[in-house]
Amino acid sequence: MILSSDEIKKILPHRYPFLLVDKITDFEPGKYAKGIKCVSANEMHFVGHFPEKQIMPGVLIIEALAQTGAIAILTEEENRGKIALFGGIKNARFKKQVIPGDVLELNCEIIKRHGPVGIGNCNAYVDGNLAVTAQLTFAIG
Repeated sequence: MILSSDEIKKILPHRYPFLLVDKITDFEPGKYAKGIKCVSANEMHFVGHFPEKQIMPGVLIIEALAQTGAIAILTEEENRGKIALFGGIKNARFKKQVIPGDVLELNCEIIKRHGPVGIGNCNAYVDGNLAVTAQLTFAIG
C-alpha cells in the first residue's frame, strides 16, 4: 500500500516545515511502515545547522522515523483520528551523514504493544547504507 503526501496529511497532524515523510511506500496497519524523505537544500534547518557543510540534524531523522512509525499505528481502525506521541528513544546510533540530495529510506517495525504504549525498531538508509538506527517508544494520545 502506498500513501501520497496528501494522504499522509490526513493521518498525521504535522505540516511544513515539520512533516518529514514525503511518501509511504508500504505499510501494514499495526505492524510496520516504510517511507521516504527527499532531503532538499531548501529546508529551513540547513540555514543554521552547519550552513557551510549542510548535514541534516539527527533529531530530525529520528522524527522522520517516528512519523513513519506513527503511520503504522494510526492507520489501525481503532486509532484513526488520534495522535502518536514520543515516549522514548533508545539505542539511537548515527552511522552516516545525511545531506541535501539524499533520499532517506525510512523503516519502522512495531515490535511490542501494551495498551496505548508501544515500541518500534527503526532504521533509516541512504543508497542502501544504514544511516540511523533507533528503538522508539510511543504513546497513543
